[in-house]
Amino acid sequence: MKKKSVFSRVVAWIHLWPSLVAAVLLVFISLTGTIIVFADEILNLSAGEARYVENNGQEKLPFEILLSAYRSTYPKRNDPGYAVIYKEKNRSVRLNSYDKETGLSFVYMDPYTGEVLKEDGTIYFFYIVAHLHGMLLWHGVGEWIVAICTIVFLIELITGLILWWPKKWTKSTRNASFKIKWDAKFKRLNYDLHNVLGFYSLALGIVLSVTGLIIAFKPIADITLNSFGGESERTWEESLPESRPGKTPVNLFGAIDKHFAEQTWAKEAQVRTYFTQKEGYYLFSLSRQVGLKSCDGFFPVFVDKYSGQELIPTKEAKANIKIDNVYWSLHMGTWFGLIGKISTFIAGIIGTTLPITGFLIWWGRRKKKKTGGKTTSTNTPKKKNSRTKVKIPANT
Repeated sequence: MKKKSVFSRVVAWIHLWPSLVAAVLLVFISLTGTIIVFADEILNLSAGEARYVENNGQEKLPFEILLSAYRSTYPKRNDPGYAVIYKEKNRSVRLNSYDKETGLSFVYMDPYTGEVLKEDGTIYFFYIVAHLHGMLLWHGVGEWIVAICTIVFLIELITGLILWWPKKWTKSTRNASFKIKWDAKFKRLNYDLHNVLGFYSLALGIVLSVTGLIIAFKPIADITLNSFGGESERTWEESLPESRPGKTPVNLFGAIDKHFAEQTWAKEAQVRTYFTQKEGYYLFSLSRQVGLKSCDGFFPVFVDKYSGQELIPTKEAKANIKIDNVYWSLHMGTWFGLIGKISTFIAGIIGTTLPITGFLIWWGRRKKKKTGGKTTSTNTPKKKNSRTKVKIPANT
């Protein structure tokens, strides 16, 4: 048998041992990330009838009046992080709300009456899962652990591709590389699940890993912003108008409806509301669907809070907002509607299984080595086996 090259042995070692050490964490991080993919759809279901209101042709209340009604209902809370406004006239307004005692929730309000229709705390479950995914609920140290595990996973994907690549492309190697032998014994089936599914999920796995590192490490996020025309220092915010107490704000609903008419593809708008009492402008983003951390389709708009005039932001301002949305969309699976989510979900499931199937391959080889110490008589004739067996590479 031809001895493997030093390069092959090093790649095999790198592929095996870091992933074995981090296997449990890799499974946990992948699983929690996968759970979040369809959070938006689950939250819509949990909202139920509160998503809709009766519209008898009346005008919506001014947006600031709606926020005042929210503050009156929840006097101990800060302003909501953001509001989601819908193109359809029979939709309620969804507000992202946080309470120190009960945690994160969505508040659904009637834009015509200012009535609170429902407070739904389902989002708090996904908030916890997201923090388990991103930091193991351990701020600081947990973030570093997750980041290191993400680097390990990225390395495993790259080294896995090197190990997967056949030395020669023949019919048998193509079948072994691209097809799962479902009727095979467990050992071969497990190997195929690791080898073949690992290849098919490779591209998305790399995307999820890289975007995860961008989110985890601010220096990497800053480099990404600066490389694509953004500005990590965000000095462009200084040029935007400040709040002018005593002046009456325009009705934001009218400005958003105007842009809905111009951008006919858009169905929802996400409005930043957390700093609305300090800022002299509204920032909202038109999209097909507003997700928890990103939007499907993205068109940011800056509007003067008191004149209603659209502000022309700097190139850096638009780039910052768009780049943020791009890497969050890629990480959350909102990059191509339902297809993007399904693809990301499947990649997440496969990513969750890879450390498990990889461990089982290693464990099987380990047991084989232990039992291999028992020698058989050299005088015992060996029976010929006419069946061709597919050899499972070592250290995979």
